Amino acid sequence: MSHKIELLDGAYIISDSHYSHKRPELLSLIQDIASHKLHVTQLILMGDVFDALFGGIPYTYKENSEMIELLNKISLEIELIYLEGNHDFNLKKVFKNAKVFTLSSQPIVCSYKDESVSLAHGDFDGDFAYRFYCAVIRNPILLFILKYVDIITNHTILKKLDSYLGIKDDCKEFIGFEKYIQNRFLEHYNSEYFIEGHYHQNLSFKFEKFNYLNLGAFACNQRYFIVKSSKDKKLFLEEKSYKEI
Repeated sequence: MSHKIELLDGAYIISDSHYSHKRPELLSLIQDIASHKLHVTQLILMGDVFDALFGGIPYTYKENSEMIELLNKISLEIELIYLEGNHDFNLKKVFKNAKVFTLSSQPIVCSYKDESVSLAHGDFDGDFAYRFYCAVIRNPILLFILKYVDIITNHTILKKLDSYLGIKDDCKEFIGFEKYIQNRFLEHYNSEYFIEGHYHQNLSFKFEKFNYLNLGAFACNQRYFIVKSSKDKKLFLEEKSYKEI
């Protein structure tokens, strides 16, 4: 489904930064965008930008308040597109001026010049058990209950989750990744490009019917990407590292 979104040259794409007090690296980049130190035409967040940000759970807002405030400021000035991930969801009320896309609405199909581009966080086509899990953890009733359980237990569950996520290795190699992608039938989305995060592999493959790009995680070497045209006018993502700035 087309969402009438046009990818712009100079757009910044950030995926899987897993921002938290233990992984604060993204904050400086977002501060530079908000202060116009960096010229950004459009900001596209590809999910798992936060390690834990759940709509309806106030504690997760408090822990991420500075980043939320900056992103809301940016969304008043440029188009902010946010594809929810498995660590950050139910966010439409958190980022009211952004274009927020839930897992169930992904992939979204955008245009770039005369080509179509599918964008997704990456976990939209999991098996039944995973899709059921995703539906359950996003359920408003469950989140309402969790909100008060969290308050009563002095945030015990979320603090344990934070400890676990803080030691999780986000930069592992996915052996057999190309074959795995081939078996997902992504060509059914009829796009010249399919771009997603989630897997943290920073790899691209040219298949018969489309070009596939898996974005490197910002959590690994502070990678992000800038939309540009190559010499033949095709879409090109320039990889940058915030360490270079």
